[in-house]
Amino acid sequence: MSADRDLIERFLEMLRAETGAAANTIAAYGTDLRLASEALGGDLAGAGRAEIERLAGGWGELARATVARKSSALRRFFAFLAEEGHRADDPGAALPRPGAARRLPKILSTGDVDAMFAAIAERQARVPPDPLDLRLAALIELLYGSGLRATELVSLPRNAIHPDRPFLILKGKGGRERLVPISDRARAAVALWRGQVPPDSPWLFPSGKKHLTRVRLYQIVRALAAMAGIPPERASPHVLRHAFATHLLEGGADLRALQAMLGHADIATTEIYTHVDSRRLVELVNARHPLGEALAQVPHRNR
Repeated sequence: MSADRDLIERFLEMLRAETGAAANTIAAYGTDLRLASEALGGDLAGAGRAEIERLAGGWGELARATVARKSSALRRFFAFLAEEGHRADDPGAALPRPGAARRLPKILSTGDVDAMFAAIAERQARVPPDPLDLRLAALIELLYGSGLRATELVSLPRNAIHPDRPFLILKGKGGRERLVPISDRARAAVALWRGQVPPDSPWLFPSGKKHLTRVRLYQIVRALAAMAGIPPERASPHVLRHAFATHLLEGGADLRALQAMLGHADIATTEIYTHVDSRRLVELVNARHPLGEALAQVPHRNR
């Protein structure tokens, strides 16, 4: 139970920083996870699909909303464990989904992103300069310019990004390797920041004896959003990753290419996280579909 207890507390800490969820929601998630751990003999973190299915099988008489909350708590907990490297798989798919269809994630417009970069430029123009502003620029350029996950970003080795190489190879969820594009702007920002990193540091973004934490990264992103005049609750590292995908798709990127860049095993995940404005889709069909031109040439008739 001790291992479960520590991991549950770390998950709840991350959840507070990432989502700004209400205290009641955090408390309910904590209770759900502790009860699940107790039901599984203190080994919730190591439970397999069969154990999860048996656990969920005992929720038959609970209210739909309660089952949805329990499923959500466990699903997010297992995703956290996989992303943090505590397990190689994610058994969350075995949990029931009694709620409504999955909601689309929060989004930032290109105007919002421009405002964030304008706030960074304003900070970098200050005299005397603050080296942490160079770190801020490198972090945001990589989040928005490469679609990195928060854990992938903060744990980058010091020399992971080369000035003359526009990509890096990452090992993400499930040990899958993927090629991540690094924009010219991001490489330039990293080069400036790396000049401030101690030569003996193994990390690109060190913090004490370790690297920057996910929780601190969330705090940095939300503080920047506030500086840019954006409600902080709308911004997070994952929202910037989503903006990377959404804006590329709106610019004409191929969905399969996005799947590869984001490291999604299933393209259905990419479809959820890379939605496009419905008006643009209608305009695209009207402008590009073969029938669009033909219909435009047909005279309207009274019926």
